[in-house]
Amino acid sequence: MLWTRLPLYGLSKPSTGGWKPLLFDGGAFHLKGTAELARAWLVLRLCAWPPLVTHGLAVQAWSQRLLGSRLSGALLRASFYGQFVAGETAEEVRGCVEQLKALGLLPLLAVPTEEEPDSTAKTSEAWYEGNLNTMLRCVDWSRALVDTSGAARNSLMQLKVTALTSIQLCKELSAWIQRPASSSELSPERLAEAMESGKVRNNLQLSYLSAEQNHHLQASLSRLHRVAQHARAQHVRLLVDAEYTFINPALSLFVAALAARWNRPEEGGPWVWNTYQAYLKGTHTRLERDAEAAHRAGLAFGVKLVRGAYLDKERALTQLHGKEDCVQPDYEATSRSYSRCLELMLRRVSQHGPLCHLMVASHNEESVRQATKRMWELGIPLDGPVCFGQLLGMCDHVSLALGQAGYVVYKSIPYGCLEEVIPYLIRRAQENRSVLQGVRREQALLGRELWRRLLGRKA
Repeated sequence: MLWTRLPLYGLSKPSTGGWKPLLFDGGAFHLKGTAELARAWLVLRLCAWPPLVTHGLAVQAWSQRLLGSRLSGALLRASFYGQFVAGETAEEVRGCVEQLKALGLLPLLAVPTEEEPDSTAKTSEAWYEGNLNTMLRCVDWSRALVDTSGAARNSLMQLKVTALTSIQLCKELSAWIQRPASSSELSPERLAEAMESGKVRNNLQLSYLSAEQNHHLQASLSRLHRVAQHARAQHVRLLVDAEYTFINPALSLFVAALAARWNRPEEGGPWVWNTYQAYLKGTHTRLERDAEAAHRAGLAFGVKLVRGAYLDKERALTQLHGKEDCVQPDYEATSRSYSRCLELMLRRVSQHGPLCHLMVASHNEESVRQATKRMWELGIPLDGPVCFGQLLGMCDHVSLALGQAGYVVYKSIPYGCLEEVIPYLIRRAQENRSVLQGVRREQALLGRELWRRLLGRKA
């Protein structure tokens, strides 16, 4: 059971008399049509089949050869694409968002564009500049899709840094950052000053980078700054995705530089949030350190808390390079880490109010249960600086129950053409195997609701 409460008007602990239990039992499925529930049941069953996930790209190629592009595409649109993707055009995305809003949910747009570690084709400045235009358009869509008469805080979008800068540059910067005596050349303040001055192309030259690398760094910082500047002007908050451990130090540096400029209290921040992965052993320490550093600097602090998606690849890379394993030993240890990080952030939210924002991005019922109960105990309002996030097409029994109870819930919704999005979805499925293996309860709830409707029984 979860607890919901009457609206709060302060941060004092509410009376228990105003509370009633909320079950994640699929009761909110009555809000959805039978065809939609049937598609979800079938697609989630297929996603939980390991061979299909492992060989997804090969299966897609085989389907196109056997059925032809048109028929194969139609089947994908009716199944996986339709389940997990908002659409391709602005009208299709708007239709998806309107459906979510009718269910009490909000959109978190995600551009399915990124550079993979083994990519060599997508490395030109022209490719990154094209991605910049796509990100700027995503900012505009994110704002336009939320009622402008409502609170501006409801406009959020995801930002993938490796869509705007190369993984190779991030590796170089991360390696330098992790050196015992790394230079002050890499301080967030210096990067923020360079971006804000508008002279980033002229006054930032790092001694350990080549001329070409320095040029790419300058262009990358300019792109990141333009996205943040446009997002602030449009009242859209940027949630920066975490990626692989070997580049996360550079990503955190970029986020810290953007935060130094855009997360000032007078700006109404935080406009730039970082993502923290609980499956990494050092996450709680890092989160505590970053939160305190932001407080000392007088900055607002935004956090998206996730369990993490790169477990298998992280372990393989660790073994390949003979380094100490940086990930938690198992799912239970990851859950304990998530719980500790969640408690840390909820306490900071209760202490610092609007200067500290948190997205509880989890499909785990126990984590959501902990968050909602602690929000009640700490007196954090349902419509305050804590929100919840799940993927479009998954965990609807949790999302719908939270949304109907008045919590702020976002669904991460990728959009784009089928040819680009399907490979992206397959990579995400391969990285989120533990999540896909954990959808059996949702499948059972969907099956029970479909069976009830088939027999004509009342809810």
